[in-house]
Amino acid sequence: MARTRRTFIGELAGAATLAPTAGQPASGQPAAVREPAGRISYPRRFTGRQLRMIAFPLGGIGTGTISLGGRGQLRDWEIFNRPDKGNTPTYCFFAIWAQSGAAAPVARVLESRIQPPYETTPRGLGLVNAPGLPRLRNAVFEGDYPFARIAFSDDKLPVEVRLEAFNPLVPNDTEASSLPVAILRYTVRNPGKAPVKVSIAYSQENPTGPGGHHCEFRQQDQVTGLLQQNPLLAPSDPLAGSFAIVLLNQQGQDVTHLKSWKGPHPRVAPMLFWEDFKADGRLSETGAPGSSRVSSLCAQQVIPPGKTASFTFVLGWHFPNRTPARCGWRGARGHENEIIGNHYCTRFRDAWEAASFAARQLPQLERRTRAFVEAVRSSTLPPVVIEAAMANLSTLRTQTCFRTADGRFYGFEGCMDQAGCCFGSCTHVWNYEQATAFLFSELARSMRENEFEFATDDDGCMSFRQILPPGFERLGRAAADGQMGCLMKLFRDWQLSGDTEWLRRLWPKAKKALEFAWIHNGWDGDRDGVMEGVQHNTYDVEFSGPNPLCGIWYLGALRASEEMARALGEERSAAEYRRLFENGSRWIDQNLFNGEYYVQQIRSYPPEEVPASLVSNPAGRARIDGRAVFQLGDGCLCDQLVGQYFAHLAGLGYLLKRENVRSALRSVFRYNFRESLEEHESVQRVYALNDEAALLICSFPKGNPPEVPFWFATETMTGFEYQAAVHMFYEGMLKEGLRVFEAIRERYDGERRNPWNEAECGHHYARAMASWAALPALAGFQYSAVSRRLAFRPRLRVNEFRTFWSVPAAWGTFSQQQRVGRGRAVVEVSEGRLRCQQLRLGGVTASAAVHVMLGGRKVPCKAAAGADELVLSFEQEVTVEPGQKLEVRWEASRGGTRARVRANPA
Repeated sequence: MARTRRTFIGELAGAATLAPTAGQPASGQPAAVREPAGRISYPRRFTGRQLRMIAFPLGGIGTGTISLGGRGQLRDWEIFNRPDKGNTPTYCFFAIWAQSGAAAPVARVLESRIQPPYETTPRGLGLVNAPGLPRLRNAVFEGDYPFARIAFSDDKLPVEVRLEAFNPLVPNDTEASSLPVAILRYTVRNPGKAPVKVSIAYSQENPTGPGGHHCEFRQQDQVTGLLQQNPLLAPSDPLAGSFAIVLLNQQGQDVTHLKSWKGPHPRVAPMLFWEDFKADGRLSETGAPGSSRVSSLCAQQVIPPGKTASFTFVLGWHFPNRTPARCGWRGARGHENEIIGNHYCTRFRDAWEAASFAARQLPQLERRTRAFVEAVRSSTLPPVVIEAAMANLSTLRTQTCFRTADGRFYGFEGCMDQAGCCFGSCTHVWNYEQATAFLFSELARSMRENEFEFATDDDGCMSFRQILPPGFERLGRAAADGQMGCLMKLFRDWQLSGDTEWLRRLWPKAKKALEFAWIHNGWDGDRDGVMEGVQHNTYDVEFSGPNPLCGIWYLGALRASEEMARALGEERSAAEYRRLFENGSRWIDQNLFNGEYYVQQIRSYPPEEVPASLVSNPAGRARIDGRAVFQLGDGCLCDQLVGQYFAHLAGLGYLLKRENVRSALRSVFRYNFRESLEEHESVQRVYALNDEAALLICSFPKGNPPEVPFWFATETMTGFEYQAAVHMFYEGMLKEGLRVFEAIRERYDGERRNPWNEAECGHHYARAMASWAALPALAGFQYSAVSRRLAFRPRLRVNEFRTFWSVPAAWGTFSQQQRVGRGRAVVEVSEGRLRCQQLRLGGVTASAAVHVMLGGRKVPCKAAAGADELVLSFEQEVTVEPGQKLEVRWEASRGGTRARVRANPA
């Protein structure tokens, strides 16, 4: 059953920290938070006008996607090595034919009716997908990423039709999640009393470039279908490749096909196809061969009364010729048009092999994907959090991300309509997302290798945008927040994987990247733990002088590097990093905290004294009467604490005074959140407007903005909003964080915006995958594969909690129940192997006795109980295998005095 946002309201009553009431002074806690509206459920359903903007990406990681529209149509074919919004073959549609008994048959395009506006071209709706053919009356779309479901209805159709479309998505199995296919399963039910003969056909114009057309009909044990190619294209042509239409063989189904639509003229061919299909629900290859570039595949089956039948189509593609120039990436001089390829094309010879592989493996791929989705859906987390986190995973499968033929993973910031937007796996943008690290560590580790092995030079300057192919050229420009964030990401990925040899390999360049901050006139040229220099950052400007954004990232990098250096035996370096951290932390609290939040001290430096590698935007050298422009100043920045957000996720603890951190975060909500933007003034890019609610990037509550503030200040973008909201969860501001999540997802309602395309500088923006961080944050989840320490501290519903968790080695669920006098917690592994030496359970009352079981057997351990935490140290490391449960039971002490804990004996 779907959990609505409204059912969750009462659950917050048991949370540790609630929002205070209105009317409190500005220096106190935030004003009252609006009660949840209850409009976001999970899975989320869309009808009517909400179907207009929906484009649900179907495809694998690094393969590109074909999107499923809200009406059931296929749109936005982005499988040709670049983004391609609006690109659709002239014909690509499913059709249904049904005949009940001796009644007249009914034929429809298998989509709901086209919605206004109708005059989209000078010639009305044109010819694409035959808009004049009859369609079904209604559709209800349900999004449950990676599954999309549509329930069609039409009172003239004698059957009920549902569509489920997806692409496999399995945590930690990048290959299984990187198949170049779209799977569409139509389930047809006969509710009547007479048998119904039903046909479903798919028609597809050859997408492999203009001109030539070759279509081959193939049959194998489990599949039947068509392979489309273009013999006229040169092997190196960007569109050279193949496309497959595959149907899973079902007993009792009669399959017919057309390699080419017939007819003497392109305007005649669709009419002849429709007349042929409408007559008996079959396709006839008799007569003169067709000359059209459109092929069709059709399956027919008789469905008895009260029974159902499934028609499963797999659309597959194979386009190997990715080049930097075509996809919008900056190429090394002379290598702009060099084929860097696609990893998925190294796995399959052509589209038929890819599609037939997916079809043969479909039972286990589907089972594993459903297990993942069900594990997430079974969570007691707020529906809006699950919905946002899962929806934004779709970005990993869009043209924002790709893997070159050598398997390396890269990402744009987002996508323009026909090219990637902002090339380079931009370090500062990708700092925010957490999906790769927790779900596909292979991808995260690939990014770390690219950053340190290729993007970082011998002086430690990390180019914040990478040029392809690697190894030929570097950008030579560093971003302070991006470079420091990469060090924190290296620490996080090392902790999650436990691979110290991998860390050892990257450490020499990582160490140089940290100490690059100390160069003459650099970020921290006086080596005091404070970034005073010119700092290029994620707002595409250079902040000049100490500021919280880059300064706190630096503190996090120092702490992370201290831990990494110590693990590698470099105690002297570790001690120096610690000294700088403590000094910098103390200085920022004393000098940048204004009593409510952290601000910038603007300092201006002669442009000629600033190292060239520190200035990326020419505006960074701009001055007004010698003063730096595009600054933060006394502004309240929504992500002033982003380094602290990351430190919580990575297990590095507080980087600044806890009370100051919480005050600053309360100020972010108080001053930057707007329930309505109708009075908000901005001349910059607009991602929210009118009566929509949003968290602004920056506000100036003291009324003294810089002469020329940085230009992002009045904007609002979901990645920044998610980061702030997740940090609110960590600091106990549950209602505030949930209100931010809700505001975002209310804007992406299908009518105003596509729920599977959160934009910033481009479609499918990478930063929005920060939404995934809400899952570990609300679960209080921490894991170190280095020390084998596992921790959960639920931040809501402590007495009845369930969540999904994942690390590189395994994934599964955690549940915790507490009643008066007793409690139970269970760690269950769905896939992989989880190794654990210590388990910490937060929110647990003091215990008199603790019992630990693994797979039904007692586990010897020592237990220590605090006021609200139970720590279990196992005498020997335990390994939880798939299907096993690590179960902890405890009994609370009585009489108000904590008894000495008794644990399982050795």
